[in-house]
Amino acid sequence: MDVNKYKIGIIGLGPVGMTLAAHFNEAGCEVHICDAEKKKINLIRSSGIELAGTITKQLYFSHVYTSVSEMIKQKPDILICSVKAYHVKSVMNQIDKSAAENMLLMSAQNGIGLRQMYTSHFDESQILRMVINFAGNLNAPNVVNVTFFNPPNYIASVDDSKQDVAQWLTDVLNEVKLETVCTDSFTIEDRVWEKTILNAALSPLCAISRLTMREAMKHPDTLEIIEQLILEAIEVAKAEEIKLQDNFVKLAIRYLKNAGDHFPSLAVDLLSGRSTEIDFINGKIVEYGRKHYIRTPLNLTFTNLVKAMSHKLSNENNKSGEAKEAAILNADM
Repeated sequence: MDVNKYKIGIIGLGPVGMTLAAHFNEAGCEVHICDAEKKKINLIRSSGIELAGTITKQLYFSHVYTSVSEMIKQKPDILICSVKAYHVKSVMNQIDKSAAENMLLMSAQNGIGLRQMYTSHFDESQILRMVINFAGNLNAPNVVNVTFFNPPNYIASVDDSKQDVAQWLTDVLNEVKLETVCTDSFTIEDRVWEKTILNAALSPLCAISRLTMREAMKHPDTLEIIEQLILEAIEVAKAEEIKLQDNFVKLAIRYLKNAGDHFPSLAVDLLSGRSTEIDFINGKIVEYGRKHYIRTPLNLTFTNLVKAMSHKLSNENNKSGEAKEAAILNADM
């Protein structure tokens, strides 16, 4: 296998982006990485990316950028996008359409309906999708604590036209023991829905209750809510002709019980006053439920509660920022 067959570019260095960057680097690929957070980039330049917990390794990088457009000038063959779904539009605005013609794009993100967000710049034949089954949080801006990995991950070309590239990516990751399966366009859609249902069942509940994933899974009252969220989503998925695994509810509960004793990323975002991906997770289940006249009251409740709380926290942060600015101006006077 020629690990230098394709040059890799990774946008977004959260837990997913850094974990993938470390593995592609370890495999010997030429890896270019980008994140807008300058403190993180400076630490990566000086100390590399460190993975701790379930996966442990430390890798150093030669090609590190704070600007998407600067990285695109290096002409990566495959662009891996691991930013939050609500940042995709901003990322696309930084990519010249003529440059996009010569690249492939792989979405390594949570949520349903992401493919359509990339078609402003990329034809469907250029798009691949990866479903991630590892998770973690940050011990430091450049250090990921990988809390669990329930293998395998999945990769596919969304229209099956680039399965050779999907297979190459899969082979590279398997070479460094990040177990991944190359699959087809129909199966990857099923896996996307499965992963979204898992996120929808736990993430907003943790965000609102302030329980860690492990705490939520241990308590019988919250476990009952989680099961009902899953059952609502299953009904919607079936209406969309998604093929879920047999005994999916039991498998989902088993998967979630392996979750770490920390907050999922949606909860971290909400509690930090940042935007959340709720519209692409529970919100999509509600959207597709309406399409098929299926009621999804629990998913609707959590979607709207998270959005209301996010709006309130955003307003509070804005007021706090304005008050600090006013205090600085008064001090200067």
